[in-house]
Amino acid sequence: MTRAHEEVGDSPAGKYEEPTTPEAAAARVEEVLGLLEGRWKLVILFQLFGGRVVRFSEFERAIPGISQKMLAQQLRQLERDGLVRRVVYAEVPPRVEYQLTPWGQSLCPVLDGLLRWAATRETS
Repeated sequence: MTRAHEEVGDSPAGKYEEPTTPEAAAARVEEVLGLLEGRWKLVILFQLFGGRVVRFSEFERAIPGISQKMLAQQLRQLERDGLVRRVVYAEVPPRVEYQLTPWGQSLCPVLDGLLRWAATRETS
């Protein structure tokens, strides 16, 4: 089975079992792509790349058109899936900050590779 490019190697240590069939590989890719499904998830992730720490209100300003409810929902899903870390500070008013987990940050070169791949089609 074909592997991802070796540059995509900063993901956290874990056991990788190579898919044995094309169907198994496709199912795994679909599962992973499912983590990124949602109108705003990629926009949120791109706001956090580079080690940025972003507060909820900063997301609201940076992403016009997203409602508070949708932003909270998308952030909760990204947190549940292990891509985003949420930190709540015991202050008045409460301060909540979001940042990528190491696994979430390791997605950056993968998405960069997709952007570069897509650009080759545009120039062909």
